[in-house]
Amino acid sequence: MGLSEVIRERRSVHKFQQDRPVPLDVVAELLDAAVWAPNHKLTQPWRFVVVHGEGRKRIAEVSRAVNEKREKDPVKSKELGEFFYNKLMAVPMFVVVLMREDTQLAVREEDYAATSCVIHNFGLLAWERGLGMVWETYGLLHQPGFREAVGARPGEKIVGSLHVGYPAAVPPAQARIPASRLLTVIGE
Repeated sequence: MGLSEVIRERRSVHKFQQDRPVPLDVVAELLDAAVWAPNHKLTQPWRFVVVHGEGRKRIAEVSRAVNEKREKDPVKSKELGEFFYNKLMAVPMFVVVLMREDTQLAVREEDYAATSCVIHNFGLLAWERGLGMVWETYGLLHQPGFREAVGARPGEKIVGSLHVGYPAAVPPAQARIPASRLLTVIGE
């Protein structure tokens, strides 16, 4: 499959096969290739935390607790908490991407862009290998309990929680505006 085809066919996957674990060595291999992203001054500010198997309970429990607090009715609170617990437990593997935040704004922005490229590279490489992924940036990432569960250090930003697994369903493509309609050319 050519790169252009992989880019056009890749989808954000939200439903995964439950009986097919993702091999850790495959994820490590994909991450090793993904880090070859453009990165100004080669700061390489990223690191990765893989959460799978029973380790997923750490994240799911935090989600349950956070979501239970959103609802005042005790019955609805438990239902909401259980819903989000089960939703996260249905994800075979999480790859949490963290970025060291530089004190200089320009460097921090360049590092964020580079880390985003690493995530996109990973998604394309995963798709090429038959793995689905969705890049999540939900509010849970900012909760102290989540940061603690994944070992986020002071001065690190969680850029995303990548939900990874073999697709149970692949959503259809959504139309894109052709770049030609968004292109401005200045020749003089």
